[in-house]
Amino acid sequence: MEARSRRVHVQQELFRHGGKRRGAGRKPQGFRSGSPHDKRPKVNGEQALHIVLRVVPAVGSMRRRAMYKAVRDASVVVAIRERIRILHISIQRTHIHLLVEAANKVALARGMQGFQISVARNINTALGPDKYRRRRGPVFAGRYHLVVITSPRQARNALSYLLNNWRKHQEDRRGEARTWMVDPFSSGFSFPDWRELEDKDLMWEIPENRKAYEPLIVYRPRSWLMETGWKLGGSISVWDVPSQRP
Repeated sequence: MEARSRRVHVQQELFRHGGKRRGAGRKPQGFRSGSPHDKRPKVNGEQALHIVLRVVPAVGSMRRRAMYKAVRDASVVVAIRERIRILHISIQRTHIHLLVEAANKVALARGMQGFQISVARNINTALGPDKYRRRRGPVFAGRYHLVVITSPRQARNALSYLLNNWRKHQEDRRGEARTWMVDPFSSGFSFPDWRELEDKDLMWEIPENRKAYEPLIVYRPRSWLMETGWKLGGSISVWDVPSQRP
């Protein structure tokens, strides 16, 4: 009896100090850390949301044709489901910028979940060892970063920052990109309000050597802030170089 009591006591001690509990485990660092797990701000359809998704280093540069197609195909899925409205997309080497409208936090969460799953599936398929097997492993590094846009000045700066982000990273000076006025890895071709397009009936023309180029699928904004209000903050030129985060 005494030996049995001792075993029970030892077993209780083990379970008392082990198991799943809040704060347990090693804390993620570097690319895995993502955005801190703070409470998300309130969301409504009158605002716009600037979202940044960072990819893990194993994915490599996102500014490749296969990665562009992976994001574009995901934008089609989002457009069909209509949980969120993606107004603009900018694909950089290590991250993706989105400008989004959502009716509420639930719609945002479900819409972003669907977008991330679709992008990840497409990227892992593209990076698979062959056409029959997908790559295994995460694509995005932690949670996405979210900024709620509430003023015309902030909206204007977010638009300029997102659409001209390639100039900040000097991607406009690399190879074939030097022949483009608008970032081909963004939805800049779908933005009708460039300063250089004032009083013109046509949008930017796609270069002759890229006639097969398929623009990213985005929505026209519904909110006053992103449709008209941002113009109170000033016009946006294709030559603007963002210097600071919005």
